[in-house]
Amino acid sequence: MTEGARRADAQRNIAAILAAAAECLARDPGASTSEIAKAAGVGRVTLYGHFPSRAELVDAVFVQAIATGEEALGQVDLTGDPRAALSRLIESSWQLVDHFRALLLAAHESLPPGRVRELHADPMTRVERLLERGRTQGVFRSDLPSSWLVSVMHNVMHGAAAEIQAGRITSEQAGPYINATLLAAFTPPGTEVPQ
Repeated sequence: MTEGARRADAQRNIAAILAAAAECLARDPGASTSEIAKAAGVGRVTLYGHFPSRAELVDAVFVQAIATGEEALGQVDLTGDPRAALSRLIESSWQLVDHFRALLLAAHESLPPGRVRELHADPMTRVERLLERGRTQGVFRSDLPSSWLVSVMHNVMHGAAAEIQAGRITSEQAGPYINATLLAAFTPPGTEVPQ
């Protein structure tokens, strides 16, 4: 086999492993590397040749999911009233979190502390820019650091995913709950929260 053919074969294996991992982890956040290798149609030796640990595989799948999410979030209209733009961004962000909910749980269980947040840097920057614009217009609070408010949004979304996993709320309930919670959290004190 030529070097080019080996490289192409390796790329096909990596793609198959990542696709299988995304599918397996979506069904079961605790899916084993054996299950993933079997679903990918490769042996465990091949899987470990590309991803030396389960954590590295989960990380790679999560990086791919974040990239997919970033593409979708880049299409959200953030112009006009910052509160309406925030609601649109919350809705789109929640759809992504909900879609990747099981993978998110796998990432929280498998990756080092801070890695999930680190991978959310680009989406968080988008929220921070929107918050700054809303602050300039006086519709978002300025008495707390924007980094804190972004963290609140991140934690409310991820908390909603955990609540669904625990069976305490449904996906359909979560979106409006998140929106109402964040609009209230971001509204300046003493100002009426928009409905």
